[in-house]
Amino acid sequence: MKSCMLMKKIEAKKKFLRQISGYSRSGSTKVLSAYSGPCRGALICALLVMAFTTACTDTRHVSRDMDSTPPVAEQEQSHNSYFHYTQSQIALKKGQLDEAIAQLTMAVELDPHTPYLQVELAQLHLKKKNPQKALDILNTVLIDNPENVSALVLQGNINQSMKHTDAAIQAYEKALSLDAKQERVYLMLGGIYMDAGDDDAAFRVYSQLVQHFPGSYAGRFFLGKINANQGKLDNAKLEFTKALELEPELEEARIELARIYKAEGNDDQVFRMYQEILEQNPNNVEVSMELALYHHDHGAQQESNQILASLGARIGQEPEILRKVVRGYLDPKKYDESIILLQGMLQGAPQSSDIHYLLGVAYDGQKQYETSVHHLKKVGDDSRFFENAVVHITAIYQEEGEVDQAETYLKTVLERHPDNTEFLLYMGSLYEEKEQFEQAEKILLKGLSIDPEHVRLRFRLGVVYDKWQRKDDSIREMKKVIELAPDNASALNYLGYTYADLGIHLEEAETLIKEALTHKPDDGYITDSLGWVYFKMGRYEEALAILKKAAELTPDDPIIMEHVGDAFAKLKDNENAVKYYRLSLEKGNTDPEAVKRKIEALLPGSQSKDE
Repeated sequence: MKSCMLMKKIEAKKKFLRQISGYSRSGSTKVLSAYSGPCRGALICALLVMAFTTACTDTRHVSRDMDSTPPVAEQEQSHNSYFHYTQSQIALKKGQLDEAIAQLTMAVELDPHTPYLQVELAQLHLKKKNPQKALDILNTVLIDNPENVSALVLQGNINQSMKHTDAAIQAYEKALSLDAKQERVYLMLGGIYMDAGDDDAAFRVYSQLVQHFPGSYAGRFFLGKINANQGKLDNAKLEFTKALELEPELEEARIELARIYKAEGNDDQVFRMYQEILEQNPNNVEVSMELALYHHDHGAQQESNQILASLGARIGQEPEILRKVVRGYLDPKKYDESIILLQGMLQGAPQSSDIHYLLGVAYDGQKQYETSVHHLKKVGDDSRFFENAVVHITAIYQEEGEVDQAETYLKTVLERHPDNTEFLLYMGSLYEEKEQFEQAEKILLKGLSIDPEHVRLRFRLGVVYDKWQRKDDSIREMKKVIELAPDNASALNYLGYTYADLGIHLEEAETLIKEALTHKPDDGYITDSLGWVYFKMGRYEEALAILKKAAELTPDDPIIMEHVGDAFAKLKDNENAVKYYRLSLEKGNTDPEAVKRKIEALLPGSQSKDE
């Protein structure tokens, strides 16, 4: 009688859990079917994201796809374990994750031989953002139950999230060999292979996916991608077309088809693909921009401008439009396309500071500096890009060797914004470049009077004092920078190198520079500083090894080359010393006469006169 009643309670509990979790035995296919409806074609990559994140974070789907709730016999064997399991589920529904973990941990302790409970516990630890703990639990499960598919899939998920690619592949491959009806696993495994550039393995996985799930439009899409990558365009078109037959609203398949048709010069099909996408989703900005560019390239300027002006008119309410221009065109340095798009959008928003700023950046990338400055000066003082625009203009003037013009321009800006610390910092840098150290000090101190804790202002002041040969003042400022920002590698290095160059506090210098290297381990200049400390300590062999590494990291710096030469000279290797001194001269040493004297000292006579 008791056994019968327990069974009814268990079945009622299972039914309740399924109702509140939305669980069904066909849960593994829900991930893809959830994309039906008007948003289904949004982003094909969401299929992989959904597959991965669902498996990683949902405390239900992965394990119950295979194991459902604990077997009745196991529950009868350990009623207390089942009680704590139930309490864990209740806590989880209330959002009490720590309590859920505590209850499930007790359940596992009472019944350590039920894999289901351990897999559930691993999922909770993963949800708690403790993947290593979850992985440890799963590894234990798989020692005794090496064919537990739920544990294998979750193990693969975690290894994938931790970038342990080989381990993830091994877990997924084994899971599929045990149960071929794991749709999400095919998607995740195929994605790993594609990311690794192993198209053959990815093709095998996606082929298995469509074999077991003929309705998988995602599988057809990725097979199309692989064929396109391999130049098999006819096969790619066939797969993309099949994907569209399975899911007519899939935008990504049409985008890929448009790319193939564009490569083939099939203009009619290109326009058809773009138009079909925009009929389904008129707000698809990427496709609108691609269509505008295609119109432009084919002489249909009016149609191109019409699309772009419409996009420009929307940027006030939809700033994401310009972010797409940046990500898709400016960041990849596609300056020609960027300018076409932004000039077109400017017709719809002629006063847009944002568009003018991005145009300035694009023209700068093309080295059309005059046009760049023209647009950058149209960025309004109230724009979020105003500071960037001012600094950009000043940098262009500097790059063109027009330091006086940069100074004049920045002065006019400071008349309107006298307390802007960024502009004061840049003005101080201009005076520093012109070796007008007194003016630089004055302007930087003004900035620090406004913001005493401005790290870059104080660092710049320390550099000015150093160049002004006011070493004590420079050391004082660098110490203040380190107090404000203990992990500032530039200040740590600057102070350490200053000590080394002066031959003082060498042990402290070593400590400072080693700390800087923890933040920038591959920085050639900081590496050179450490080598120079050892040189000053008389540890010439150690110095040489580190200085040679600095020369490898920064091969075009004349001072580093001279330092390597100095170390070789101390070790009586005159041939290599001269070699590096000559390299220092070739790379533009600012004191060539001093380097030539070093060469002359090592190679007296006619050879030195040739230098």
